[in-house]
Amino acid sequence: MKKLFSSILFSLLIAVHLLHADEGMWIPMLLDQFNIDIMHREGFRLTAEDIYSINRASMKDAVVIFGGGCTAELISPDGLLITNHHCGYRSIQRHSTLEHDYLTNGFWAMSREEELPNPGLTVTFLKRMEDVTERILGKVNDTMSEEERDRVVREESRKIEQEATHGTGLKAVVKPFYMGNQYFLLVQKVYRDVRLVGAPPSAIGKFGGDTDNWMWPRHTGDFSLFRIYAGKDNEPAGYAADNQPYHPDYFFPISLKGVHPGDFTMIIGYPGSTYEYVPSYHLKMLVEDIYPKLIDIRTKKLDIINAGMNSDPKIRIQYAAKNAGLSNSWKCWKGEIRGLNKLNAIQKKQDYEYRFLQWTHEDPQRKSKYGALLAEYRKLYPEYSRYLLASDYINEVFFRYGAEAVNLAHYFTPLVEMTEQRADKDQINREVEALKSRCKSFFRDYNKPVDEKLFGAGVRMYVVNMPREFYPLALLSWQGKTGKYMEHVYGKTMFADSAKVFDLLDGFSAASVKKLQKDPAYALAVDVKRLYDDKIEPELRRLRVEKKRLDRLYMAAQLAFNKGKHLYPDANFTMRVTYGKIRGYEPRDAVDYRFQTTLNGVMEKDNPAIYDYHVPEKLKELYRNKDYGPYGEKGRLPVCFIATNHTTGGNSGSPVIDANGYLVGVNFDRAWEGVMSDLMFNPSQCRNISLDIRYALFLIDKYAGAGYLLREMKLIR
Repeated sequence: MKKLFSSILFSLLIAVHLLHADEGMWIPMLLDQFNIDIMHREGFRLTAEDIYSINRASMKDAVVIFGGGCTAELISPDGLLITNHHCGYRSIQRHSTLEHDYLTNGFWAMSREEELPNPGLTVTFLKRMEDVTERILGKVNDTMSEEERDRVVREESRKIEQEATHGTGLKAVVKPFYMGNQYFLLVQKVYRDVRLVGAPPSAIGKFGGDTDNWMWPRHTGDFSLFRIYAGKDNEPAGYAADNQPYHPDYFFPISLKGVHPGDFTMIIGYPGSTYEYVPSYHLKMLVEDIYPKLIDIRTKKLDIINAGMNSDPKIRIQYAAKNAGLSNSWKCWKGEIRGLNKLNAIQKKQDYEYRFLQWTHEDPQRKSKYGALLAEYRKLYPEYSRYLLASDYINEVFFRYGAEAVNLAHYFTPLVEMTEQRADKDQINREVEALKSRCKSFFRDYNKPVDEKLFGAGVRMYVVNMPREFYPLALLSWQGKTGKYMEHVYGKTMFADSAKVFDLLDGFSAASVKKLQKDPAYALAVDVKRLYDDKIEPELRRLRVEKKRLDRLYMAAQLAFNKGKHLYPDANFTMRVTYGKIRGYEPRDAVDYRFQTTLNGVMEKDNPAIYDYHVPEKLKELYRNKDYGPYGEKGRLPVCFIATNHTTGGNSGSPVIDANGYLVGVNFDRAWEGVMSDLMFNPSQCRNISLDIRYALFLIDKYAGAGYLLREMKLIR
């Protein structure tokens, strides 16, 4: 095993970068070995240690995980953060009411006393990375089963994490790279007092809504501002009124000089997941089996939610974040299918696999070790696809913004089990209080008529698209009477009525269990969970274990097959660096997209009849007067730009850095023609979309009148 690792590491260390210059999500601590010379040739003027260092302040110290799935960056010595509006969306929504509709009107704290706390919101700093591959792989061998191997890796990872953080108050995680052929320890520091400072109205921060999502040209002011607070020692602390603004080791200077075609750009952030090295069978599964059915059900769900939101301002607030979450993946899946087909990606993978097979058969040892991998994949994927679709469909219909009352009922099963097992009274009381908190949040953003329609549509699609063996018992017993069953569930369940749920919780006793068990939504939740636990999850787990084994071996084989090339590891929500250049593209015949949009385009799209295109009057006034301050350029105000950086989900909110290390933009999206970059990068089509930082500064200063915030920043003119 150590010999295999040494061979892989050697091939990486002597690598020559033969991929397209703009492709890749690179490990920051290895930039000096692999990437910095290329970056310098592309125009970067600083050093690898300016980006990542554990000996002095560096850019990594200004980039954080924002919440659980975005990136943000520090832009002042007083803990001021900028991220995307859609990353802060949930926090903005939770502060919004009909009386104070911050989604519609925006929010701007005019002093630090007005900044709003956000319970549960955290930011996470990377303190250091360490390669622990030899220690992890030194504990496993090829005679182990996959389950035993996973257990040993988990145990050794826990030991490493505990050793790294003992007595420090820090957090640590060991993550696999190259599908388990390499491991890194990441030591992190988490801050828990993060306050909302400012956000433009949705008509700016979400301008274009779902119609423009994943599209270029884009005219969205997709940013929000937060501030990190710390204890008096500058260390993490829970929310307290007397906490002080956090003073970072590093924050980004901001350039007002703008960007131009051919300029170098770099992004530091936390890309979530990519699948660049999967076999052709994986792409075939997504394009032909999984995505089409998920797109169909999401289309129906979005139609229902959009109709509700358009009918009532309260529903619009309640379902805004849910709608955004559903539509984001829905449109991305559609773009991935289109992009993969345009790239002829499945055939490209098959051609690669043919060359790979030839290579394996040239050497008896390689043939013995890797020669059967693709045949094993071919056998595995049809079964894997079947169970994966069943799992996804259950989530879409019954849990993931599907039947919300059923989903809520599902959270009551632990309370029933505790009561039946005669758990300690204090334990039961704690569970009751936790459920009260959950229900309070749930009903704040719940509308029964919308939910009932979601349930009805989902059940109808479920019985059409799922085989009978994946029907929950309740559906089997009402087969042929789907309409009556839907009326039965929502006519009798307590879980669509907040008063009934809180009455039960306030007076909860052992006798309440029978009432819960008779509830049709609870009974359905139990049926669905039993179906998943008994028929789907065991098979899916078995298939995933087998797939994980094949993936690890196939990745090791690809590293050997591509010896002399520098292969970047798939994204896994760890800090990565990508670099590229400002560049437009041609999405289709006779269409040429420029690299930049301006406020002129916002005004061209203005439509007061459509919520997502209703430009605020104050922004129109500033436009008419050309009152752009120092943020305009040649009589126009830049809004967004595109570049060739390789990004994905999780990179939302990432800083876009110029050749001098200055902040020039905030990444927020990819162009629709290139969203398949999670699976295969197309240099002619893949473009990341970023907010021009000058538009954000203009909105803070001229539109919001919060120019005092700019005095915290270091502006490079």
